[in-house]
Amino acid sequence: MDYVFVKDSEGYVFKKLSSEVSSDEKIISEKEYMKISGLGLYEKKYGHGGARKNAGRKQKFSLPLKFQIRVTKEEKDFITYAREHNLNYSALMQM
Repeated sequence: MDYVFVKDSEGYVFKKLSSEVSSDEKIISEKEYMKISGLGLYEKKYGHGGARKNAGRKQKFSLPLKFQIRVTKEEKDFITYAREHNLNYSALMQM
């Protein structure tokens, strides 16, 4: 199986078996193929023929959101007290 790099009449490049090359396709060098296809830049830029390190999708919410609200001293003291004593807010609201 002998592969060659070809360029068709529209300028597209691809790798093909030498037995499948048609008359309207031009055989080009591997260097020219890498340049036209953009694969040469990709390997040159990232050095190892793949995406850069840690390029995959990240978890959207790896850390919980941090809320900041402005409250008075009394409100802050109440919130602290409620957290320490495990107050049930829904029960308080129904009173």
